[in-house]
Amino acid sequence: MFTKQLEKIDTNCYRLPKTGKMLVEGKIYVNDNLYPHIFKDRSLEQLAEACELTGVIEPIVGMPDIHEGFGLPIGGVMAMDSEKGLISAGSVGMDINCGVRLIRTDIPYDPKKMDKSFIRKIMIEIENRIPTGVGKKAKRKKLTMDTFEKVVTKGSALLTDKGYGFPEDKEATEENGCLKGASLSSVSSRAIQRGASQLATLGGGNHFIEIQHITEVFDEKLGEEFGLKKGNLAVMIHTGSRGFGHQICTDYTNILWQAGKKYGVYVPRMGLAACPISSKEGKDYFSAMACAVNFAFSNRQLIVHDVRQAFEAVFKKSVKSLGMELVYDVAHNIAKFETFRNKKILIHRKGATRALCPGHPDNPEKYKNTGHPAIIPGSMGTASFVLVGTKKAEDTFFSVNHGSGRMMSRGQARRTISKEQFEKSMGEILYNTRSFKDVLDEAPDAYKNIYDVVDTLVEAGITKKVAMLKPLGVIKGAD
Repeated sequence: MFTKQLEKIDTNCYRLPKTGKMLVEGKIYVNDNLYPHIFKDRSLEQLAEACELTGVIEPIVGMPDIHEGFGLPIGGVMAMDSEKGLISAGSVGMDINCGVRLIRTDIPYDPKKMDKSFIRKIMIEIENRIPTGVGKKAKRKKLTMDTFEKVVTKGSALLTDKGYGFPEDKEATEENGCLKGASLSSVSSRAIQRGASQLATLGGGNHFIEIQHITEVFDEKLGEEFGLKKGNLAVMIHTGSRGFGHQICTDYTNILWQAGKKYGVYVPRMGLAACPISSKEGKDYFSAMACAVNFAFSNRQLIVHDVRQAFEAVFKKSVKSLGMELVYDVAHNIAKFETFRNKKILIHRKGATRALCPGHPDNPEKYKNTGHPAIIPGSMGTASFVLVGTKKAEDTFFSVNHGSGRMMSRGQARRTISKEQFEKSMGEILYNTRSFKDVLDEAPDAYKNIYDVVDTLVEAGITKKVAMLKPLGVIKGAD
């Protein structure tokens, strides 16, 4: 349907012109290798449908990792006029504030001393502390129940104040670890029930904890600013708000769908369920979403604390002496009010990462002159990257991709990828599950080429590469 409509307008950038009920144009970033994949699912159709929503600001953007999702495609960025626009649960996603944290270290990776048995030892220490897999519950039951309401309103800084981390972790977290406006009064009892037992758990699906080593630093100055030294170990954590955020999205998809009808708002399908930002239902959703955002920041904060303890146990040294500092924490699925070209707007990022350029006033103080790190994980068998946004990132509302992006559905991956293919794609990388079938839907072959995805925006001038990290051991939870 869209093949003939797309018009190349810049390096790796295509325009999706207004047709039918579209109020604004769309824009998508892909290189020549990724271009054929955007026609293999409904992602372009979903992007076009989002362009039909009242109050949307041109353009709606598709990232190079774009693929079909629920409502807005994953890898979609949608900005709304804060006064006339809509807020959409499906344009944030089910896993609210699914995001990534990167911990750097001063530990040089020595393959001779740190063989597979040594890496496995670290993995076991981490798994002993952090529950993994769908439905798994927290080990810190007293902490979870006693602090749940405070955590979802005050965010991860509450935990660092209690000793679960360092004060400087706060500045190295998007929004300082707390999105304002959260209130549990907007959250269902079912969501609270699901969330109260899952703080400090990893979950399943594409969530992971990776022990990595830094294989390349592309910009020595930025690498030094971010504490990334070639050859050193690092740890990357990818998880979100667990069943808490999923239930909030489920609840508010129904609420906003009905509210949209009440307010006479046109929404092409339920996946994009939306209503006016200024309405009671719109404000309630933002408040509930903010609770899930803060839960996720806190979830990752506790996991970082546990990972640090695991490293202390293995290396018999303190966290400080190991240099285990938080580089940054970025959110993937979120809606936030931001100032853009001197105007307050609401930006929905679904499977997209904020990437502010050097000098942008919203950067944390420590990254004011560099731009904050944008962390881009690959699949479980491929490299991950640290990037920074450039001034040209303004073209994407200062947003970049959030990963490599699925090329196969989970079912297709399970049906078509053999054990031999999986093991070949993993090579020498360790993984924690007993059976490859537990993580087959996360096999590297199910994802787009991370180098194509990252280079698309680099070549377009949107981002700049800082460092590349490759996995040594991957911890995942089975679905």
